[in-house]
Amino acid sequence: MLDTALSEGQLSMAEHRQRVSAATNAATLGELQSLTADLQTSNAPVTLPTLKSPKRIQDGGWGIRLAVAAVLVLFGVGIGWGIFGSSSPLSSGADPGAVPDGIAANTQAPPRLLHSANGLNGLFAQARKRWGDTMGYSLTIYPEYASMERADPKDARRTLRYVYRGGWNDDPSVSATSEDERLVDLAEFGVNAIIGRLRGAPQILGIEQSEVKSTYLNIEAGEDPLAADAVVISIYVSTTYEKGGYLPVDPQGEVLSQHPPS
Repeated sequence: MLDTALSEGQLSMAEHRQRVSAATNAATLGELQSLTADLQTSNAPVTLPTLKSPKRIQDGGWGIRLAVAAVLVLFGVGIGWGIFGSSSPLSSGADPGAVPDGIAANTQAPPRLLHSANGLNGLFAQARKRWGDTMGYSLTIYPEYASMERADPKDARRTLRYVYRGGWNDDPSVSATSEDERLVDLAEFGVNAIIGRLRGAPQILGIEQSEVKSTYLNIEAGEDPLAADAVVISIYVSTTYEKGGYLPVDPQGEVLSQHPPS
């Protein structure tokens, strides 16, 4: 009866839900009748018997049995609706989009936090997925974003700068390629060693942890002509008192020189 009233526009979805909830908790036929007293029910597929008085029906009587039967019918219809994912047999106006579809939430996504082994590896995985390699002129990695300079595949005189924020952008900035720039594999280093050195850089540079404002990595080609394919990684640490230092290290995290705040 409530489903029919919903389909005919006598009840809103909110009113329908409230009355169905009350029906499933009803203890007497009189309580069920009160839920339909203000409705036009001539088109409903079922009817409720007329009560002589609004007295509460004693437990064990035929009234309570009818009430229980009505509740069980409504409850069975609700279960069938949820299991089979079809429209209610008592209503043709139900929204199909409200029927549960059983699809779980997908929370997999590229990393946003980059100063960790998983973050760095995920960053490079996204570069390989995008371009097929991790070749470039330089890569700067902040805690939550990064920027990579790559050669323009259509014009060697141009350098394209891409920004990563949970994914690489599609509109890189363009600049002229310097003569001394050299392409290297920017991922060719020991990730775990560099992350460990990144976390220990403030102490090596004599900076109190409470004074650290930010840290970032810069990766680029080294200057050693005997190691043309090697990268040099500089770990920069800025402080709250507007001075900072940096720590150049090799691909295995060995310190090459120290530049504390001056």
